[in-house]
Amino acid sequence: MSTLLIDAGNSRTKWAELGHGRWMGTGACDHAGLAAALAKLGAPRRVVISNVAGHDVAQVLQQACADWGVTPELIRSPARQCGVSNGYTEPERLGSDRWAALVAAWHIERRACLVVNCGTATTVDALSEQGEFLGGLILPGIALMQHSLLTGTAQLRAGDGAVSDFPRATADAIFSGAIAATVGAILRQYTLLAQPDAPCLLSGGAADLIEPYLEELPLAHLDHLVLHGLQLIAEESGT
Repeated sequence: MSTLLIDAGNSRTKWAELGHGRWMGTGACDHAGLAAALAKLGAPRRVVISNVAGHDVAQVLQQACADWGVTPELIRSPARQCGVSNGYTEPERLGSDRWAALVAAWHIERRACLVVNCGTATTVDALSEQGEFLGGLILPGIALMQHSLLTGTAQLRAGDGAVSDFPRATADAIFSGAIAATVGAILRQYTLLAQPDAPCLLSGGAADLIEPYLEELPLAHLDHLVLHGLQLIAEESGT
């Protein structure tokens, strides 16, 4: 029987089935289809969850675990875990997805790095050479930035934009602005980290949009960073 790792994010839920330390399969769906998707999985021995999606998704996950006859393990952000120190003023208030990503990043690099997740929100988190989470930024994701402009203004209209240095169409201006704001935040945090050779680990559904504009950084594009962190946390706490 396997361990099921679940990353319930703001817009989608991702999961991985783990057996004998190896991934046996992965999946993802939007929250509306979560109950049906989980019902198709075999009953795991253990379920380890990061949930930042809120109460409704938590209820779906709880019901699935009840059907499987297992008690879900909801991860929190402690002061220290898996070699990473949590520098948040209130460690437990750091999002569990950010914490799991930091744990995975430290396991991969074992040095100072910038951990960037581009999803519904974009997070830009810094790890020191000693594995200390120094702090980080949260800003609207690319799609959310565009949506906020379109819903919060009277005359802007939706459209498929393209990135341009000096946009001459509204859709291009909105999309280019969202990209520039995100790239600017990442580059600023990288400069503040003051570690010229530190890698920048990029993940998330919108990572492909950002990656071409970060070529000056030592960049690594990694999938499932949160799930890898959940695996490490599960292994440290006992399988």
